[in-house]
Amino acid sequence: MGRGETTRQAILGHAVAVARQIGLEGLTIGRLAQDLKLSKSGLFAHFQSKEELQVQVLDAAASRFVEEVVKPGLKAPRGEPRVRALVEAWLAWAQSNSRPGGCPFAAAAMELDDRPGSPRDRLVRLQKDWLDVLAGTVRTAAAEGHFRSDVDPEQFAHELYGMMLGFHHAVRLLKDPHAVSRVHRAFEALLSRARPAPP
Repeated sequence: MGRGETTRQAILGHAVAVARQIGLEGLTIGRLAQDLKLSKSGLFAHFQSKEELQVQVLDAAASRFVEEVVKPGLKAPRGEPRVRALVEAWLAWAQSNSRPGGCPFAAAAMELDDRPGSPRDRLVRLQKDWLDVLAGTVRTAAAEGHFRSDVDPEQFAHELYGMMLGFHHAVRLLKDPHAVSRVHRAFEALLSRARPAPP
């Protein structure tokens, strides 16, 4: 990795941390230049525009999510164990104390849901890709006989996604001390409905 790419990665690492706390809209090239003691022109050379900076911040957060959640989860055995592993890694990501501000995607969704542009488009693509991964593990679980053959993978992924958004809200905003146990109970109920009926 060249010096320019090393610098860009360091800038993005700081930008992700800032965006978690003040949002993507509050993230500007001027703010980063001040924080990192760099010139605005130097930062502009890396990102060209505020929108491109936001897109790259989302991509940097997505790369971390893949390393911390997706790859470890997909190493679990096929079927229900893999679904469980992905969810446990996702919960660990959502609860990590090393991430002030919580999940950057949940925060960005609140900012960008009604705001057309390339950052919103990228966030939508990233979230749809994650839903596809979840649905794919459900299909595999059905093929392995762990889930019913008629289980709806997209519906399962949708319910799981909603459950995790509710968990984020409960932990970050409501400070619900029972948030973890509640989301585990909800997840177990979802798994139970997906499994074949006992003979």
